[in-house]
Amino acid sequence: MALTHLPLYVGTAEPPSIPGDRSQASSAGSSDPSPEEVVLAYHERTKHHYHRFAASAGTMDWATQPDPFRRYAGAALFRLPLPEAGRALPYWQLYVVDGVEPAPLSIESISLFFRYALSLTAWKRFRETTWALRANPSSGNLHPTEGYALLPAIGAIHDRPGVYHYAPKEHGLERRADLDPSVWANLTAAFAEGSFLVGLSSIHWREAWKYGERAFRYCQHDVGHALGTLRFAAAALGWKLYLLDRVGDDTVSQLLGLDRDADYAGAEREHPDLVALVVREKWSSDRGLCLSKELVSQVAASRWYGTANALSLEHVVDWPVIDQVAVATTNPRIAADEEFSKFPSEEELFEAPVRAGSFTASSVILGRRSAVSMDASTATPAATFFRMLARLVPTRDGRFVPWDAIPWRPRIHLGLFVHRVEDLPPGLYALARDPEKVAPLQQAMRPEFLWRRPLSCSPRLPLYLLKEGDCRALAASVSCGQDIAGDGAFSLAMIADYRDSLVAYGAGFYRNLFWEAGLVGQVLYLEAEEAGIRSTGIGCYFDDPVHEVFGISSRDWQSFYHFTVGGPVEDSRLTTLPAYNFEGEQ
Repeated sequence: MALTHLPLYVGTAEPPSIPGDRSQASSAGSSDPSPEEVVLAYHERTKHHYHRFAASAGTMDWATQPDPFRRYAGAALFRLPLPEAGRALPYWQLYVVDGVEPAPLSIESISLFFRYALSLTAWKRFRETTWALRANPSSGNLHPTEGYALLPAIGAIHDRPGVYHYAPKEHGLERRADLDPSVWANLTAAFAEGSFLVGLSSIHWREAWKYGERAFRYCQHDVGHALGTLRFAAAALGWKLYLLDRVGDDTVSQLLGLDRDADYAGAEREHPDLVALVVREKWSSDRGLCLSKELVSQVAASRWYGTANALSLEHVVDWPVIDQVAVATTNPRIAADEEFSKFPSEEELFEAPVRAGSFTASSVILGRRSAVSMDASTATPAATFFRMLARLVPTRDGRFVPWDAIPWRPRIHLGLFVHRVEDLPPGLYALARDPEKVAPLQQAMRPEFLWRRPLSCSPRLPLYLLKEGDCRALAASVSCGQDIAGDGAFSLAMIADYRDSLVAYGAGFYRNLFWEAGLVGQVLYLEAEEAGIRSTGIGCYFDDPVHEVFGISSRDWQSFYHFTVGGPVEDSRLTTLPAYNFEGEQ
């Protein structure tokens, strides 16, 4: 039975305005909206509907296409030695807690860390046009995310601590600031010896050039993917990575030098996203540990180098609502670690822990690609499907890579469109990534859904069959009519516990929901690669029609990202070139 008979919601004729949006007519004397009101209005405004997409330029102005590579003129560039083959580490070992001997902090380990996290993985060529692929995926391959590091003195790099911008095209570090050794010692005194900091920022214009007002969503997806690549890169070296979840945007800006107006004269500004701690040794402390504002101010007072390059000659269209929601989500408010005692153990999720595989971590991480088309025929074994989903569930005993990087319980759950999974009936399924959210999801969805566990999966994997039937056309329809959502083995909608998250943690958590969705996507990317198939993120979907498919009428739950997994169709017209050839540069 096809599922296309389900009624679908058709959106409003015009996008709602954001409270306080100066680009919209506003009533005299209206009070300033709360950050939560700005977020709620932005999310509604940027929904796609069957007869109206979120506002964008409508066409791509190739003359103003942003440069995908930020550089800082006047900042010394230190090229990292390209790892010849990385570590001969099995891919499955990335998920084993304390399963890799920690590598010493050196130029070689820093090089491998950035190689796995943010580097180029290949160049593609079609006729006279070339473009780069990266370890961290990006919406439209536009790459709004910039990476930074605050490193101690590493002799082969520099003889004193510093702030560095990672230049992916060169696989190098641009030295943005020299830090006094005493400032570094005080800044990192609460951390384990040999720790360092990494930071991420977004250049919203890179995404807005193509996607308009919805670009803020996509930038946050990309931050989540990059957080995932950073965590997996750390795991490959035996290191841990923790999001410093109480560090606000002002602090991130000061640490990374993003608040230095003179350094960005005439150039697109970068919006601060996050700072994470990379730890080589076992370390236990308050996961919500703040960085001292006084010490951060001392970092900001250091000597800085370099001015940012302009990425476009001009901006034909600007999108003020992006700036408004960025300001509204400035300050995180996460009180403490949440309770994970009722989550399954690794043994319960997998019945037998995965300790075998054919691929190395290097081949999976650097070989990851986004599928551009699916073959509409490849089926996935049920065991592979269950393993992929089990990788998405944190465990009570260590929380499992990459979920140990973030302190909150899962707020992203999956509504699945299963097309071709062996020994599993096609239809709609749900994965509740938090076992205590099964009942609330049942209550939010259609009352006639089955909520039946597949017989062949682990009893602790919170996967449920909702309704049997052919849902290929339905999956494509709600993913902006893209066949790739119905031609894979399965696709999915990431459904966020939305309003409750904003109530609990404030407007700033809006970004965290997208980061978590990006983390889910990054695991799916790697798992598909390891399974010999491919996947891709889908940012274009019809928001409210997706909710209608699952019977979600409350605004409490919202779809935040789509994904599809299956057998890829390779484009034979494209030529693949090495990521790095320093003797004959791109």
